[in-house]
Amino acid sequence: MKAAFFDTTGAPDVIRVGDLQTPEPKGDEVRVRVLAASINPIDTYIRSGAAPMPLPKPAITGTDFAGVVDAVGPDVKYFRAGDRVWGSNQGLLGRQGTCAEFVCVEEKWAYHTPNGVADDQAAACALVGITAHLGLFQRAKLTQRLPDMGRQETVFVNGGTGGVGSMVVQMAKAAGTKVICTVGSDEKARLATELGADCVVNYKTDDVAARVKDATAGAGIDVWFETVPPTDFDRTVDLMAPRGRIVVMAGRAARPVLPNGPFYVKGLSLVGFAMFNMTAGEQVACAENINRWLSEGKLRALIGARFPLARTADAHTLQEENTLRKSGTLTGKIVILPAA
Repeated sequence: MKAAFFDTTGAPDVIRVGDLQTPEPKGDEVRVRVLAASINPIDTYIRSGAAPMPLPKPAITGTDFAGVVDAVGPDVKYFRAGDRVWGSNQGLLGRQGTCAEFVCVEEKWAYHTPNGVADDQAAACALVGITAHLGLFQRAKLTQRLPDMGRQETVFVNGGTGGVGSMVVQMAKAAGTKVICTVGSDEKARLATELGADCVVNYKTDDVAARVKDATAGAGIDVWFETVPPTDFDRTVDLMAPRGRIVVMAGRAARPVLPNGPFYVKGLSLVGFAMFNMTAGEQVACAENINRWLSEGKLRALIGARFPLARTADAHTLQEENTLRKSGTLTGKIVILPAA
């Protein structure tokens, strides 16, 4: 089979595309003919060595996938050949990645793809959708209303058109809450509004604190979802509602100061998580809602670029230019199409 792989960590040019042995499913594995994969920042961190992990040699890159089951291991219970599936959690913690014509996946990490949902959408929603769902519902315990206060909960997300941020906006709206987000351009503001954001703040031109206070009528934010490395907890804590929850899931090297006094007086919570450390059982609940919202048209991925398998290194370069160097040349996810 054709695959995009690397033998040593380093810059994007360590990725080669060539022939590898087609894997055979063992135990509870399903073999998926990959029709779409997607690139995430974690894929570039693993490839570069910034996020050290056990890796097979050679290591196929890619975390997310969507495609068709073409063979199953002897212990598989829930899938059969011909099933359309999607999933994530590959290409890390010793598992082979998804930027290949085939990938073998333990069935606990695979989910049925709903009828009418395109493979590129399923793949592009995978890691970012599961991450957003875990942060909102498993970690922050998002609810529709605050009975004691007689109002909707309000969710704030930095980067409302980013991979995770766009999922947070849509999921929070699907759950019946008010959503405020930041963006960096008028075009992204339009996109965020289309996704359902009630208030969109341009962090380059607007006074973010003033806009948030105005949008919440001074009540503050109930769930602050931080998709970028946090730098100013003083501002965040000041804008939080009593008993609010702050979610962090990025910024390995970030060391922001926490204003202890106002933090505990407001009764706030600070929760963090890494999606790939969450159990399969925790993640399957996310997949069930993602499938329902995809089917209902309440959730969609913003896809900013598509590449054939032969250009996987270029896809990594584009991801790094935007994640690390903030070039602003990408809005949405990068999809790899192995059959293109």
